Amino acid sequence: MDANKLVAVYIKMRDAKDALTRDYDTKIAEIKEQMDLIEQSLLEVCKSTGQDGGKTSHGTFTRTVKTRYWTNDWDSMYQFIKQHDAIELLEQRVHQSNMKQFLQDNPGQLPQGLNADSKYAITVRRTSK
Repeated sequence: MDANKLVAVYIKMRDAKDALTRDYDTKIAEIKEQMDLIEQSLLEVCKSTGQDGGKTSHGTFTRTVKTRYWTNDWDSMYQFIKQHDAIELLEQRVHQSNMKQFLQDNPGQLPQGLNADSKYAITVRRTSK
């Protein structure tokens, strides 16, 4: 197998995939924008009628309250979590690059239950024109 041809085909396919993804993302964004306008109109219907939803011949709609939480001060948040022993306020996932660095800095110190999966990967870069 000729690596030169394989890289050329790979780059061509990646470019085609990227173009399709950009087209898809653009179309999805347009649809989402239209749906957001409709959602705002339905929220106005709820507000003007004093109801939390409604039923139509095509389906139902319901107004709900969605709350999102975040912090601008992680040091204070970590202190709060420690103070209240509220570790459940964080998501359960391992920060990949921080764990990699920790293991490099502390060889042989593995948390119980830690799993790791390593495999070879190929990175293809375009040559500058």
